[in-house]
Amino acid sequence: QVHLVESGGGLVQPGGSLRLSCAVSGRTISSTTMGWFRRAPGKEREFVAAIRRFSGTTYYSDSVKGRFTISRDNAKNMGFLQMNSLKPEDTAVYYCAAADNIGYNVRPEDEYDYWGQGTQVTVSS
Repeated sequence: QVHLVESGGGLVQPGGSLRLSCAVSGRTISSTTMGWFRRAPGKEREFVAAIRRFSGTTYYSDSVKGRFTISRDNAKNMGFLQMNSLKPEDTAVYYCAAADNIGYNVRPEDEYDYWGQGTQVTVSS
């Protein structure tokens, strides 16, 4: 059985940084595509970033490109989302997700097979 558990969320001031972690069990992280999504209050869940299996090619939404970095540690079987220069509009519940087989487009959430429970990120002064 596959489990994903996020951690690292919290309250941070605008301009600050947070690092989210996603611990994966039941799958080898290097053989899955990992994605990060978020749901802001009153909005639908949206794509944030992804790292493709094997190649490690990364993808970002336009709203976070240049500020967020997705990575993985194969030895620890964990994924990460480093978030810098945070803005109030980044406030959301952040979810990690994993896909066994994914097509060309890594952005649709229905491409992902497994999901974590989410971790709250609040950016406020």
